[in-house]
This record gives sequence, structure tokens and C-alpha cells, in this order.
Amino acid sequence: MKYWKHSLLATAVAVLVAGPLVAQQTLIVQTNSRDGSVHLIDPVRGVVVDQIDGIPINHGVAVSPDQSRIYLSSEGDEALYVVDTSTMETIRTVELSARPHNISITPDGSKVYVGIIVQPGAINVVDTETFQVKEIPHPGGIHNIYVTPDGRHVVAGSIAGQRLTVYDTSTDQEVWAWEGHPIRPVAMSTKADGSTDKLYVEISLHHGFVVVDFETHEEVARVTLPDIPEDEREPGPYNSAPAHGIGVSPDGATVWATSRMNSHVYVYSTYPDLQLLAGIPTGVDPDWVTFTPDGKYAAVSNAIDNNVSIIDMETYQETARVPVGESPKRNAVIRLGDE
Repeated sequence: MKYWKHSLLATAVAVLVAGPLVAQQTLIVQTNSRDGSVHLIDPVRGVVVDQIDGIPINHGVAVSPDQSRIYLSSEGDEALYVVDTSTMETIRTVELSARPHNISITPDGSKVYVGIIVQPGAINVVDTETFQVKEIPHPGGIHNIYVTPDGRHVVAGSIAGQRLTVYDTSTDQEVWAWEGHPIRPVAMSTKADGSTDKLYVEISLHHGFVVVDFETHEEVARVTLPDIPEDEREPGPYNSAPAHGIGVSPDGATVWATSRMNSHVYVYSTYPDLQLLAGIPTGVDPDWVTFTPDGKYAAVSNAIDNNVSIIDMETYQETARVPVGESPKRNAVIRLGDE
């Protein structure tokens, strides 16, 4: 029995569009982890509309709240690049303490948190006005890092340290931790007052995600994605992460989790229901997912296929598969023009 809708094969071929960006555009900023390019994708048309070059092995991406800057971490240069969105040119390069992975920015735009993957692990906190860097030690290299929507906390996930650590952004001091699992991507939902409610945590060797209550710090549910028969699985071993890429929709109603095992993204209702709503085919090795703020489109990066699946969030249909650079992974959204 099928529990999901299949997407239609995208018929349009995405191409690089010459000329200036149109006003009032919401774009996907797509990193490419094995080259120096970053692509900007129009999800409505399913095309690349601009490109940023010269950022070797770019990994993490964050956009300033005023949309004037894109911040990108470079594993190649061990640096944070600052890009001016009016020109799409780098205006500053900030040296970091060691090789970075993912990054996140506070809602007021004052600080960028950078996860340092190199052991023994650390967080670099970059002041976006002075570009001074403060280092916070962390037990284990950090793979992914996220500022909570209310800006009060930052969540750091370590594979080697088998630890999810929560810090207070006002003091940059640890407030609690969830230990015992190598942490992969994390998403979060919020309460009516904007505070953090649940964390949806992907962990190594689990084809699914764990739900952790932010207030009690306890696991409250564990979801396993649909079983994939051996003859339908993509070649492994999936870097010990059969599920890598997760996000909560802008309306807080659904959680989207990618499967490397069969190149799908699965959609569930958020806690406590956690009902499977859809399964949508993507390109090979779906690695990350982000959403347009209006909740119309999801963008899933496909690291082996070197493209991005654009998905209509209402119909659960793939509308385009956009060619980008080599090994696309983390992505984010930017809004350009007067909206």
C-alpha cells in the first residue's frame, strides 16, 4: 500500500539566467561543498539566476536579517566569507580558529555562530560589526549549529562528542545537553509565544529522527522512516547517516526528513501526531532541506546528482530539478528587493 504521492518527473531544464535579478524575489542560496561556487535559485521558475564564486569548499550558509549579507563558511580557507547581496561580491574574509562546518546567525544579525568540526571541537562567535572572533570550547567537533528562532539559545550538534549542547546566546554559556548519540542535522518547532518547543534530531545509524522536548531535555518520540527493501536501496554506507537533512515547515505543521537510502524526502505531521503524510522522490543523496517563508516551496539539495529538487509543498510534487555545482549540501533562503 502506498502512503505517499509521487512527484512528476520535472520536464523543464534549469539554466543560468543572464541579467539582473527581478525585484521582490525569494531565492534559495545553495552551497556546493566540493567547489568554489554558490548558486542562487528562483524556486518559482526552477532556474539559477545568479552565482557567487571564489569560496573554496563552502559549507555553511546564513543570511543577515536585513538580507544585505550572505555569510558562508569555507573549509578550504578555514574562514567566514561575507558577501554583499547588492553586488554578490565578497566584502570581508574572517579567519576562523580551524576548519568550519555549519553556521547560524542571531535574529538581530549581531552574531554568527560557526561550528568548528576539528577536534577537540569549538564554536567561533563572530561579531558582525567588528568581525572579532570569540572561541567557545566544545567537547567534540561540531557538525551543525543553529540559533533558535527566538534568538535565546544556540544548539550545537557533535558527531564525535555524541552530544547536542544548548547555549544561552546572552552569555554563550552551556545551559543543558542531550548526550549519547552522534548528532546529525536538527530542526525545531516553536510554541505560541515563539519559544522553542521540540527538537527534531537526526542521529547516526538511524533511518529517521528523534524528538527531544526542549523544556524537559528528554526524548519524547522516535520516528523511523518507511522501510526500504534491499533491492530498492541506493548504494551505501551513507556516511553512517541514512537520514541527513530535516526541517520544520514555516507554519509549524509538518516536519520534512530526507532519506539517503532511497532518495526521497518524507513529510510527517509534527509532534505529537507524527503521521506520515507524503514521500517525494528527489535526486540521489538528498542532504539538506529548506523552505520559502510563504510555505509554498521546499528545496532539497541532492549531493550525488549535483542538483536541487524544488517541491510544491501543497501538492507534494517536484516541480523542477535544478543543476548546480559539485556536491550541493546546506542551503538557505534570501529575500531580495522591496517586499
